[in-house]
Amino acid sequence: MNRPLHVIAREISADWTRPYFGAVPYIRAMRELGDISEDYGQDSARSIVLYFLANAGTWRGDTAKRVKRELKDLAGVK
Repeated sequence: MNRPLHVIAREISADWTRPYFGAVPYIRAMRELGDISEDYGQDSARSIVLYFLANAGTWRGDTAKRVKRELKDLAGVK
């Protein structure tokens, strides 16, 4: 079973205490989402996850690797 996006966003915030400014709006949006099939305003949860991943290059470490892989799997990225 997949974890809700808001749970993943809380883990990101706990681990990445000074996130890259470009990732911040997507972390905030994920805090409002449950499932990858939902929408946030005019954006799909999938697009928010993909935009987050595009802006999360400076987030490193074991937690970052695991969470990024989880988000890629949720978004259907190979």
